[in-house]
Amino acid sequence: MKIIRLGGIDIGSNSVRLLVANAIPDRNEVLFKKSSLSRLPIRLGEDAFLKGKISKRNIERLLWGMEAFDRIVKVNGVQWCRACATSALRESSNGAEVVERVKAETGIAIDIIEGLEEARLLFGTNVLRDFKTEEDAFLYMDVGGGSTEFTLLSEGAPQASRSFRIGTLRVLQGTDDKNEWKAMREWLKEVVAGMDEVAMIGSGGNINRLFKMSGKAPGVPLSRDYLEAQYVFLQKFTPDELVKRLDLNTDRADVIVPACKIYVSAMEWAGSLKMFVPKVGLSDGIVRDLYRVHFAQKP
Repeated sequence: MKIIRLGGIDIGSNSVRLLVANAIPDRNEVLFKKSSLSRLPIRLGEDAFLKGKISKRNIERLLWGMEAFDRIVKVNGVQWCRACATSALRESSNGAEVVERVKAETGIAIDIIEGLEEARLLFGTNVLRDFKTEEDAFLYMDVGGGSTEFTLLSEGAPQASRSFRIGTLRVLQGTDDKNEWKAMREWLKEVVAGMDEVAMIGSGGNINRLFKMSGKAPGVPLSRDYLEAQYVFLQKFTPDELVKRLDLNTDRADVIVPACKIYVSAMEWAGSLKMFVPKVGLSDGIVRDLYRVHFAQKP
């Protein structure tokens, strides 16, 4: 059996992740199997969205993390790996400097990607194949610490994509812009106009956690009523209480409520009543895109 080992590094606003996956060509399809997933609670967004630049402390932590990731990649025999950074490094005044230093000290080249490229990679995870439903249109939604990406999928192909500077850390810090919320509302209403109900597909650590809390079986969607109820329920507790009562990680407990606000708002404006949660993210999209670029069409 032929196995191709690929790595995807997602340098986000709330955390940094490395996915090592095995790509297994099987006749007319490729199976992707997770080999390892590492997550580091480095909040670059706390610096980027409040101070406008990454602090020396977090640069050091990022360097340590990239050194560790480089070793994990080598131990796993990864053939191709790509590191992508999103809104935190994109909006930091010293983002390019951080990228240069990481390259010089760890050998890892970081691509700072725009919102539309992030949306393309997320769509590249091909989540539609996992769902057999009556809907012929889906709205893919990824909520990060600094931005939210949407891709409208109809008849198996993307029809429209847009990125908004609305994320969990921005809401938590109060740095979100009401005009950006307005723009997101107007775009969502416009993009689904004339369609029957559009089901949502959600990705990101917060929606994955909310799905786990629901106790639903894989493939069963969350209802908007459930997410609205969770939004109300979770606001009753402090982040410390959420850690103790619901066993949330400390870096999840303070952003899960802002995430609920974003998900519920988007579902309301898109007229969507349910959300599928395939538990995929940017690192999955990076891995699949690496296979497409380097191995598709090859024997």
